[in-house]
Amino acid sequence: MVEDVVIAAVAAVSGCAVYAMAAARVVKQYERGVVLRLGRLHHQVRAPGFTMIVPGIDRLRKVNMQIVTMPVPAQDGITRDNVTVRVDAVIYFKVVDAPSAVIEVEDYRFAVSQMAQTSLRSIIGKSDLDDLLSNREKLNQGLELMIDSPAVGWGVQIDRVEIKDVSLPETMKRSMARQAEADRERRARVINADAELQASKKLAQAAQEMSSQPAALQLRLLQTVVAVAAEKNSTLVLPFPVELLRFLERAHQDSPPQVPAGQPERMEKPPFDERPPTRAQQRGEPPEGDLPGGEPSGEEPSGEGSPPEEPQRAGPSPYEPSPYEPSPYGDEPKRPEPSHGPEGEQSYSGAHTTKPLTPH
Repeated sequence: MVEDVVIAAVAAVSGCAVYAMAAARVVKQYERGVVLRLGRLHHQVRAPGFTMIVPGIDRLRKVNMQIVTMPVPAQDGITRDNVTVRVDAVIYFKVVDAPSAVIEVEDYRFAVSQMAQTSLRSIIGKSDLDDLLSNREKLNQGLELMIDSPAVGWGVQIDRVEIKDVSLPETMKRSMARQAEADRERRARVINADAELQASKKLAQAAQEMSSQPAALQLRLLQTVVAVAAEKNSTLVLPFPVELLRFLERAHQDSPPQVPAGQPERMEKPPFDERPPTRAQQRGEPPEGDLPGGEPSGEEPSGEGSPPEEPQRAGPSPYEPSPYEPSPYGDEPKRPEPSHGPEGEQSYSGAHTTKPLTPH
């Protein structure tokens, strides 16, 4: 009898131990316990610590309340200005309502990941490339609002969303590099031009001050020579004043030309109006073709008789051009024109002689 009582007691204790082991649960500090009794939600959420459930009737699901860091896979998209980019991000969220995270959505982690990917693609298509590169704070806020709107019904709160990296094609990178280089070169040129403008103003003021005192320019020249000589160079470049060159040029223009020794002076021909008179004009003889009375004769000279004697000339005058040579004054040479006498004789009257020709 006693043995039966002992065996029953041992069995009861063993049963209680087994029940306690099956019903005992431990909820950690960062977790909350959601109890489903016979498939229905038990409104009491189990706090952290030791708790008991009914084995076989209750089912306890633990929900992590920590902030979850989830990377968003890189998404390929086309921006509003038609640039192909590849953007990845990271999302921070946590569960604030454990029963909703268990009841409202099957897997809140997967749901948040898919929502983040679709929202990231949408924000890429609505933004320009410059916004993705320089105005990320505004894009992060917009992306956070797009994900947080449906996540509120799941008992999930989105803390923040950050765009990590924006990958560009190689051609776009080279174009942006050239643009940045051109912009820096433009700013450098503007700075140099501004410096030249300021320097020119200062130099103009210095030149105005030096113009009042001519000795100041000479002193400045000597200072330049001293500065160049201090470098211990083998070659010394001495600046030559421009005013001295202008003075020498004016002096050279005012001085008459000098003829080298042993070379005869070149006589320039006087103009046509200043030529000396010929010998016929000196003797007072009328020019050929005119009568002694001074009135021109309308009759042609006959072929009878001897031709008029040609005055003896020592040689051609240097001032009288030959009828067969070009004139130095731009006139074409005059060729003698034939004239027919009454008996068929032809004579050529030139500037110097008239010689009849007898046909054979």
